[in-house]
This record gives sequence, structure tokens and C-alpha cells, in this order.
Amino acid sequence: MRILGIDPGLQITGFGVIDVDGPVLTYVASGTIKTTHLDSSNLPARLKVLFDGICEVTARYTPDSSVCEIVFVNVNPQATLMLGQARGACLTALVSCNIEVAEYTALQMKKAVAGYGKAGKPEVQEMVKRLLKLPVLPGKDAADALGLAITHAHAGSSAAILARARARQDKLTAPVKGGRPP
Repeated sequence: MRILGIDPGLQITGFGVIDVDGPVLTYVASGTIKTTHLDSSNLPARLKVLFDGICEVTARYTPDSSVCEIVFVNVNPQATLMLGQARGACLTALVSCNIEVAEYTALQMKKAVAGYGKAGKPEVQEMVKRLLKLPVLPGKDAADALGLAITHAHAGSSAAILARARARQDKLTAPVKGGRPP
């Protein structure tokens, strides 16, 4: 399974792509989509760059699923609103490309990747490097995106195990026709 992680930002959006084969995680690609070359007052143009960039990444790497960071509430309401719009452009791009989308908070990702929900960017970068056996540290935004993909890989496999266990349990407790247990 191929997973695309997205760390949304209005100026810099990170992306990271990994392949998952059971417990084995393999790095595919990572990078950033930047809007810093545009006038900061031209929000529609910046959102279009993000939308087009995510569509280009999905076309190039053909992920089976994706994950996007849930935006936290910032002290500055205007910054939170702008970040929410960037996230919305990313989510809309993923959905328009028919990619399944999961969502995790930064705290969930940090806890899953670094073992500590308040881990800093350097700790996340180092753990992503180790988990994916990368030769160098990924950039901050790409590391967060890869961390989200890793989180989804772990959570997705756990969810699949739970679903199989529930299905088995449902079979065992389901009423049996004819009065005989299976």
C-alpha cells in the first residue's frame, strides 16, 4: 500500500510518500509545495498552487490512501483561518483525485513516531530518518508529512487487525440457523 502524507501550510506544504508492506516501511519521495513566490495578499492564487501541487503529487506517485494533519487552534485567529484554508485546499485536491483521506493531529503523529506527543521538529526528523532508513534528515515539513504517513501505516494496520477480530467475534456470537453452533 502506498500512503501520501500531507503537512498543510499556506506558505509551505510538506508531502511524504511511503510504501507499506506489512511491518516494512519504504521511503518513496518527499518534498514541499511553496507559495512564497506569490504575493501574500493573493490568497486564491496561493490556494490554487497548493491544490495543483497536491494533484501533481498524487498523479506522479499514485497513492492508495492519504493522511492530512488536523489543524490546531492557534493564538492568532487570522493565522488559524488561513491555515485552515490551506488545509481545505489540500483536502479538496486529495478528494478530487479520489484518494481516501485519514486525519491525525500533530500530537498523535509525534506520539506515534517519536513516542512523545510534545516532541520537537528535530526529534520527529531524526525518528523519521531512522524509521525509513534515510541517509540524511528530511526537511521539517517533509518530515512531518512522512511522520503522518508512518502514523497512518501503523494505525491502519491496527485498525485492520481490530476489524478482523470484530468480524471473528461477530461470527462466534451470531445466532445460528438450525440451532447448531458453527
